[in-house]
Amino acid sequence: MLLRQRRVYWLLAVVGCVVAVMVQGAWGAGTVSLKNATCETDRVLFLTEPVMTGRDVEELQAGLQERGFFQGAITGRFDGATEEAVRRFQEEAGLPVDGRVDSDTWDALAASFDRPAVTKSAPPTGELIILVDIPKRELQLYSDGQIYKTYPITVGSSKTPSPIGEWKIVHKDKHWGGGFGTRWMGINVPWGIYGIHGTNKPWHIGDAESAGCFRMLNHDVEELYDWVPIGTPVIAIGPVDPDFPKRVLRRGNSGQDVVFLQLALRNMGFSPGVADARFGPDTEEAVKALQAHYGVAVDGIAGPDTYYLLEVK
Repeated sequence: MLLRQRRVYWLLAVVGCVVAVMVQGAWGAGTVSLKNATCETDRVLFLTEPVMTGRDVEELQAGLQERGFFQGAITGRFDGATEEAVRRFQEEAGLPVDGRVDSDTWDALAASFDRPAVTKSAPPTGELIILVDIPKRELQLYSDGQIYKTYPITVGSSKTPSPIGEWKIVHKDKHWGGGFGTRWMGINVPWGIYGIHGTNKPWHIGDAESAGCFRMLNHDVEELYDWVPIGTPVIAIGPVDPDFPKRVLRRGNSGQDVVFLQLALRNMGFSPGVADARFGPDTEEAVKALQAHYGVAVDGIAGPDTYYLLEVK
């Protein structure tokens, strides 16, 4: 029951959610600075001693491998074999053959992949909400409670998971370049910089490979960007691990564990408002209502007794 289950999902009734989200004060009104965005930046890669390592090298190797230029194992190490694969690609692409992976090489590698046919749609006219299904690696746009369009996406890896919760778009911008692709839509996650954006690594669309953001093909994110305004709700659903760390939570706390607490309270019939990772007055009142219902000390603090009542063990 509840978070004891290995995989728990929730999906608000979409029509009701649109109305509820628009009137909730707990969403906050923060904005994101372009200068602070660090989730998907690309560094220049080249052969060094010791060799450069990291997720970006893994993604480079995967892209070169899919195009037939790299034959080795995906190691995340920019070694001599990786540099040689880069040089072979640069020669075919008509780029300077220097073995350095800068923005031009990333963009050329992305452009070398077959692009799916683009089916243009008329702009939706109803009330909009975005649903991100993390396990399915899909982004669904709802208009007046009905699915209007579905897009494939890249989600966070197991080491850098995408944030589950009920967010909203708080910032939009164009042409950040690099790993951000052609469009950026920031969401109000309180513990980091997360957003929906394009990519220069289309070979990873459909995978769990990002640093937590939701990557889209550039032509897809450009379409969505034109349709959704700032303030559009973004509901990200996914599995809730019953073994997540259960720290004592009180008003003022934030984090993914606060979302899990909010969802557990909601499932028990005690509404915490929006599951937005912020332990505010609505969540505090929900904890108090739970405590009063079971006849324990009413302090609005979620500790071991609260988790026990929620059957989070």
